[in-house]
Amino acid sequence: MIKILIIGAGRSATSLIEYMLTNSLIYDWKITVADVDQQVAEGKIRGHVNGSAVSFDIANEDKRRSIIREHDFVISMLPAFMHGDVARDCVEFGKHMATASYVSDDMKSLHALAKAKGILLLNECGLDPGIDHASGMKIIDEIKDKGGEVISFKSFCGGLVAPESNDNPWGYKFSWNPRNVVLAGQGTAQYLQDGLMKFIPYNRLFTQIDKIEIEPYGKFDAYANRDSISYIDPYGIYSIHTMLRGTLRQEGYCKAWNVFIKLGLTDDTSKITHAGELTYTSLVDSFLPNTKQSVKEKLKHLMKEEWDDEIEHMMEYLELFSDKKIPLKQGSPAQLLQALLEEKWKLQSNDKDLIVMQHQFEYRLPSKTKIQKLNSSLGVTGKDQHHTAMALTVGLPLAITVKNYLTKKFNSTGVVIPIEKEIYTPLLKELEEHNIIFKDKIIT
Repeated sequence: MIKILIIGAGRSATSLIEYMLTNSLIYDWKITVADVDQQVAEGKIRGHVNGSAVSFDIANEDKRRSIIREHDFVISMLPAFMHGDVARDCVEFGKHMATASYVSDDMKSLHALAKAKGILLLNECGLDPGIDHASGMKIIDEIKDKGGEVISFKSFCGGLVAPESNDNPWGYKFSWNPRNVVLAGQGTAQYLQDGLMKFIPYNRLFTQIDKIEIEPYGKFDAYANRDSISYIDPYGIYSIHTMLRGTLRQEGYCKAWNVFIKLGLTDDTSKITHAGELTYTSLVDSFLPNTKQSVKEKLKHLMKEEWDDEIEHMMEYLELFSDKKIPLKQGSPAQLLQALLEEKWKLQSNDKDLIVMQHQFEYRLPSKTKIQKLNSSLGVTGKDQHHTAMALTVGLPLAITVKNYLTKKFNSTGVVIPIEKEIYTPLLKELEEHNIIFKDKIIT
């Protein structure tokens, strides 16, 4: 009997937990779901015969280590910055581990020891990163198998709201961690364009955007995502001229979000101590020059030619020019903004979310003189507030790959991401059974 520990029962873990419980009946697994709120964990198990729920606090070192020691495989759905302690425990105790998060420096430092001990540390096996790696590498390997070389690879992904549930001007509702959305893009994005390294600092990230069209969903804003250049080596595309990974939002979102950046409302390093005495209008005003103009006019003056009627409508929807009180007694500007957005962008019980992804390839084949172009696109719509497309596409790839490892479809050790054929081939095949299917289109 294999004992599997799933740490974190939040909104992205629903599909993963259901899949692991279903397969536990086939493979004789025992599944423990651990969460800081034990009732949340119990709600995800729903009395399953092979499931149990426990309370879990990452900061309680003794209990954390005790629980990990009792299991054979650990799946961490914790926030990314919490994976390090879990990973160190897993390597020490000889336990395999899997996450959907980016490989951190903490995780990299464990690679050699994990490999020496025969331990798998699977990372970046969710949606983005995850499905993007698997589906992108499939096409890259197919091009290489034909003797071709990839010269441009752009990959875009967005978690949005489905058109039928889109009832706000931002075209966005939370289907995953709101904090990650508010803090998205902080740092400097870097990518390769026409052979040149390009850098976009955070203060310009939401103004230097691409326009991407994905049928039948329409056009989207795309902003550069993290460090695209670092994937050239693991993807093995050394002849590449352009390499860009980006995040998608509804058209108009980025120019409006840039207002918050320019104001300073996405700052998470300072604390406003008397926030409960403020309205959101007075909060905005506190970041603006002290003139006799209205708050709206001051904001227009700050944004100058970047302001337009669409932005004004989006800000009014958030009640930024009203007497709406701030519900927190104190917090960083980013936390105060998040509190507002969690109310205004809440995914309602019957709402559906939408995942869109598109890979754009340019490549040369030995039999062709003209550069070939191919777009590979994915769209997945959620069922409801709990069974979201986000939960499905984040949790299912991780669950499938863990199952494939436990059933010996691959035998990797150390820090691994899903870019090898033995990992991505069965993963993509099973994802298709869940209607997660890419549609390829040759661009002429």
